[in-house]
Amino acid sequence: MSARYQLTGTTAVEISASIESGIRTDALPPGTALPPVRALAAELSVSPATVARAYQELRQRGLVATAGRHGTRVRPRPPVAARRGALRPPPAPGLRDLSAGEPDPRLLPPLGPHLAALAADAGAPITYSGAGVLPELAEAARARLAADGVPAGELTITGGALDGIERLLGAHLSPGDAVAVEDPGWANLLDLVAALGLRPIGVPVDDEGPIVAGVAAALAAGARALIVTSRAQNPTGAALTAARAAALRDLLAGRPDLLLVEDDHAAELARVPLHPLAGATAHWAFLRSVSKPFGPDLRLAVLTGDETTVARVAGRARAGAGWVSTVLQRLVLALWRDPSVTELIAHAADSYDRRRQALLAALATRGLVGRGRSGINVWLPVPDETSAVTALRDAGWSVAPGALYRIAGPPGLRITVSPLADADIEPLADALTRALHPAPPPHLTA
Repeated sequence: MSARYQLTGTTAVEISASIESGIRTDALPPGTALPPVRALAAELSVSPATVARAYQELRQRGLVATAGRHGTRVRPRPPVAARRGALRPPPAPGLRDLSAGEPDPRLLPPLGPHLAALAADAGAPITYSGAGVLPELAEAARARLAADGVPAGELTITGGALDGIERLLGAHLSPGDAVAVEDPGWANLLDLVAALGLRPIGVPVDDEGPIVAGVAAALAAGARALIVTSRAQNPTGAALTAARAAALRDLLAGRPDLLLVEDDHAAELARVPLHPLAGATAHWAFLRSVSKPFGPDLRLAVLTGDETTVARVAGRARAGAGWVSTVLQRLVLALWRDPSVTELIAHAADSYDRRRQALLAALATRGLVGRGRSGINVWLPVPDETSAVTALRDAGWSVAPGALYRIAGPPGLRITVSPLADADIEPLADALTRALHPAPPPHLTA
């Protein structure tokens, strides 16, 4: 903890407020270790129970996490606006940044022509009473989902995948409920689960998706929701196979108390077939966002599911934000209808596949086994994340440490392939090999 920041307070509310203030002002940046309960209690002249209540309140709000002997630390991305800490620092000069997990901007469709066309045909302004899901967008979305075997009767629109997941969890669960999530899994989702006061239960993932025994264990531990990434799982690149989907369907059948959420965030960028779980439980939802294929600034996701679940999400939206901008809906519809955009996204998908597979092959020739069946990331198991990340930075590469994505899983690195050129593959594989297997120091001779 920063030596310059003094925690204060004589009640649990005051102590938690002091810690939150430190997080907000970046005096307690992400990853900062907080004092042990008894040590802080002695320092503030309060009972250990008071400090424990303060830490518990902060955990329930997703600001801190407790990890056994590692103590209590500020979460990597706590749900509170910070003056500086919330801003992602730019990579150090000279470093190749493979940590962001973002699509290649060169392969995103240009929006200018479609925006100009929308401006030329804007029509009458939309009123509050006339807003909502555009019928033509819903019709196109249903057709696209049906082509992948997803039943899409009831349908609504949310402001991206994470917005949809938040609304789904809020519609079915209460603070303290357990949620089964992939481990390793999407860092933003882990942060959201914490911020909602829910309890994550990690489910191990292999190349075919969540492991059936892990899902069964999570259900036995009381999970009331299961969140599965259909394809291009972040960070491992896993994708559900037909066999794994069938086994999970058998396991989930007859679970009226379970909410099943599928996230197909990669959609058109995934060059593996979709094997949906949709309908395996009474309460289910399937989300497909447009950000990865069409651009991160397009905050829109299609959400389909059972009648009750979709009605709850749509009703909650009406009581809050109301609707996703119809201007954005029209823009997405125009992109869907443009054959040149479809061709560009197919090219992008092929490009990501080529780069990801080339990196995996280069690692394999050096005795390193990475994972990445689909998507834009490669997951590389490592014995020690800190030393590997440091060695790679010294060699000119920035990658994401696996700690951002893990609950109880083994360590690893997430490497985003979208910034890589073909000529980068071999030098990167060499740097990764040296980072994981550094040369021993030379022997000293008399």
